[in-house]
Amino acid sequence: MSIDNSNSASHTPSFRRLAFSALVLSAVTGCASIAPQALSNAEISATLQADKQALSKDVEPLNGPLTLDEAIARAIKYNADRRLKMMEEALATGTLEAGNYDMLPKLVASAGYRDRSNDYITRSQDSVTGQQSLANPFISSGRSATTTDLTFSWSLLDFGQSYYAAKQNADRVLVAQERRRKALHILIQDVRTSYWRMVAAQSLKDKVQSAIADAEKALKDAERAENERLRNPLDALRFQRQLLENLRLLEAVEQELSAARIELASLTSLPLGTDYTVSTPAVETAKTWLDLPIAQLEEQALMRNADLRESMYNARIAQQETRRTMLRLFPGLSFNYGYKTSDDSYLINQHWREAGVQVSFNLFNLLAIPSQKRLADAGVSLAEQKRMVTQMAVLTQLHIARLQYANALHQFDRADAIANVENRIADHVTNQTLAEKQTQLDRVSQQTSQILAQLRRYQAMATVQTASSRLQATLGMEPVIADTAGESVQELAAAVHKSLQAWDSGQLPETKN
Repeated sequence: MSIDNSNSASHTPSFRRLAFSALVLSAVTGCASIAPQALSNAEISATLQADKQALSKDVEPLNGPLTLDEAIARAIKYNADRRLKMMEEALATGTLEAGNYDMLPKLVASAGYRDRSNDYITRSQDSVTGQQSLANPFISSGRSATTTDLTFSWSLLDFGQSYYAAKQNADRVLVAQERRRKALHILIQDVRTSYWRMVAAQSLKDKVQSAIADAEKALKDAERAENERLRNPLDALRFQRQLLENLRLLEAVEQELSAARIELASLTSLPLGTDYTVSTPAVETAKTWLDLPIAQLEEQALMRNADLRESMYNARIAQQETRRTMLRLFPGLSFNYGYKTSDDSYLINQHWREAGVQVSFNLFNLLAIPSQKRLADAGVSLAEQKRMVTQMAVLTQLHIARLQYANALHQFDRADAIANVENRIADHVTNQTLAEKQTQLDRVSQQTSQILAQLRRYQAMATVQTASSRLQATLGMEPVIADTAGESVQELAAAVHKSLQAWDSGQLPETKN
């Protein structure tokens, strides 16, 4: 029996098919011709300018000398590294919120359109004789049809996977918080150290420049005396050598202090080229921490240390991963219910509902159970071992930090005493120089010794600040700050001042979440 398909054979593609074919061809051709494109100078310049504006946006100007409390507050509010850690925490929180929706059932709405160039024609065959039916081939579907589908589905296995993933994301938020705390400890430590370096640079700048000028003047006089042979040449050379050595020391001091202004400006988000001053804070050393029982400090460190708390959360994440791994070995149970429509003219029922239950299980999972169980247990054991190693490291760090703090305090007391002696000697040398009982070399040498003694005193104080901040970080102590975006620098400075006062008084915070 023959079938006349002349109409379908001579059917020309519609404009829609031609447009679709052209679109697909253009997409394929475009994908095959993509080449690397380097950033232009204009794009790089625009990006750098935008980043610079973003970093300096809403930064409060500095009014008057910068105090230590304000320096720490400005670093907490504006420091770029601090902002980065806060963004990482916000990203982890967003991942948690987005992952919570994975536990919900799926409600999928879909719509589609199909079109054929000819009719969907089929023949039937006798199942017993294998002969084709004598009846004419029949058409069971239209050339074009639009379908819609709204299906509700829920899988017990997917829910379990999403549940444990959400618990892991919740712990990752807490890990991000601990990393932010650790970054805050390091930031405060850097600010306190740089601040005292800036205090030293500001206090010694004029003295160093004056001493360098006196030394250079004395050196010129010594060279002239040598050339004119006004004194023994060997004595003149020894005189010059001592002056040059003093000059070398003074210039080394000047170079060491020159970068302090830039370092502190970078930490506090001040313009790097700005000319600002700092207030010299009162010298306070919290020796009460050395009188507290070491067992009490160990308890505080174990309860509040950021590294240890992070390792505990990581161990809990590993435990949740074990449950997720074992859950994959169970059969999957899913339910679905959908409402579907189609405008196919050959369908008698163009609207219908479907419901179903499906159970699936990969039998080869039975073979993987032992290895998966060993792998999961190994992950938990590794996380727990890391936690125990971190605990021992924290205790070791606490004892070392306490010892370093005690040594730093002792070194500062010694440097302070030496500086006081040098100041008194300088007074005597100045008086004798005015009475012409001391040479220029003696005066320059004494100025150099006095400056070096004062520098070592400031360096010792900076070391005390560093050791103090390290001990604070080990104990998990940081300023209590609610919202850096909603508080001004002055409000943050007040919170910092309160925290530093609590530290100076030897007050431990309550060990609670």
